[in-house]
Amino acid sequence: MTGNALLAAKMASAGLRQHELAQALNDWIETLTGRPGTLQDRHVRNWLTGRTGWPQERQRRALEAVLGCTVQELGFVRPSRSTAPLPAPPEDPVRRRAFAGGMVGFVATAALPPRTAAPYRRIGMSDTERLRTAFADLVASDNATGGTPSLETRAVAFAHHAMELQAVGTASQRVRARLYELAAAFTGTALWAAVDSCEPERAQRHLERAMTLAGLSGSAEITLRLWGHAGILARQTRQFNDAVAAATAARSSSACRKDPIFRSLAHARLAGAYAGARQGIAALRTLEHAVKAFDIADPRADRPVWMGFYDRAELHGLSALVHAGIGRHEEAEAHLHHTLALLRPGFNRNRSYYRCHLALAQLRQGEAEQACSTALSVLPAQPGDSLTERTTRLLTEFTTELRSVASGARCATEWMDQYRPRRPQ
Repeated sequence: MTGNALLAAKMASAGLRQHELAQALNDWIETLTGRPGTLQDRHVRNWLTGRTGWPQERQRRALEAVLGCTVQELGFVRPSRSTAPLPAPPEDPVRRRAFAGGMVGFVATAALPPRTAAPYRRIGMSDTERLRTAFADLVASDNATGGTPSLETRAVAFAHHAMELQAVGTASQRVRARLYELAAAFTGTALWAAVDSCEPERAQRHLERAMTLAGLSGSAEITLRLWGHAGILARQTRQFNDAVAAATAARSSSACRKDPIFRSLAHARLAGAYAGARQGIAALRTLEHAVKAFDIADPRADRPVWMGFYDRAELHGLSALVHAGIGRHEEAEAHLHHTLALLRPGFNRNRSYYRCHLALAQLRQGEAEQACSTALSVLPAQPGDSLTERTTRLLTEFTTELRSVASGARCATEWMDQYRPRRPQ
C-alpha cells in the first residue's frame, strides 16, 4: 500500500488539515443535496494512506469542487474493473461545467458528470436559501476564529457552487441575481479571510472576481462590502491613496443613502483611510459623520447577515484605530475599553485583535506594565494555538516597541518569558 502524495501536497498548499478538508467536503455535499455529508477525518486519512484508492462518487465530485482539480490529479485511480462511466445522479442532470476563481494557492474548477439526454433542472429560491444558510455559518466562523486558509477555501468552494447552479438549468431573473449576489458574498468572505491572513496577492485576486460577480448581481450592499474590504487591503499594503479612493467609493454607494447604518460603516472606514494617509482633520471630521449616522439608524431594520458585526462596539473599535492612526493614543485607549466592554460573545477574533491595539495604546502612553498585562491576555492558552495573522503581527509590533522603550523593565522580561514559548504559530 502506498500513500497518496498528490492529495497530501494539494492539502498542504491549501493549508487544510484532515478534519478541515472533511468539513469543507461535507459543506459542499450539503449545499448540493440538502443533506449533510458524513465524512470524517478518518476518511481523509484512508485516502492519504492509500487504504481507499477510489472514493465514492459524491465524495469524488466534492473533492473536485473543493480542491479544484480532477480526482486523477489528486492521485486517485479508478479500479480496473470499473471501465464504464458512472451515470449522473438524479439530482444533477447536467453537462460538465467549469468555473475558474482564485483559491488558496490554486484555481478552483468544478466538474459535474454529463447527461446528454435529460432536460435541465429548475433552480429555485430553495437552492439559494441553502447557500444563504451556508454563508451565515461562514460569517459566524469568521467572527469566532478569523480568516483561516480553511475558511478561505470553503468560501471559494461555495462561490463556485453558486455559479454551478447558474449553469445547470433554468431560473427566474430574481434567482439568477441572487446566485450572483451569493457568489460575490462568498468570494468576498474569501477576500476577507486572505486579508486577515495577510495574503495580499490572494486577496487581490478574490477582490477582482468578487467585483465582477457583484456587478452582475446588481447588489449595492455587496458592492459596498467589497469596497470596504478593498480599502482595508490597500491600507494593509500601505497604498493609502487607494484606501481613501476605495472607502470613498463605498461611501458613495446607494446603500448608504438608503440606510444610515451602511453610511456609518462607510464613514468609519473612510476615517481610518484618512488616518492612514495622515490626514488627521479629515479623519476626525469623517468619524463624526460615522457616529451621527449610527445614532439615527434603526437597530431593528432587516440587514444582510454580514453586517451583524457592525454595532456600537465595532464603531468604538474603528474609532480607536482612527485616533491611534493620528497619534491620539489616550483617546484610542478610551474607545478600546468601550469596545471590549460591549463586544458580544462569539466575536473572539475581534476581542483578541482589539486587546492587541489596547496594549499598543497603553505602551505608547508610557504604561509598560499595564500594556504587558493586556498583551498577556491575548497570548494563546496553549503553545502552538493560533491567532489570525493580523493579530500575530500586532503582537510582534508590540514586542518590538516594548524592547525599544522598556527593555530593562521587569514587566518586559516577564513578557518575553511568556511570549517566547506561547507565541502564536
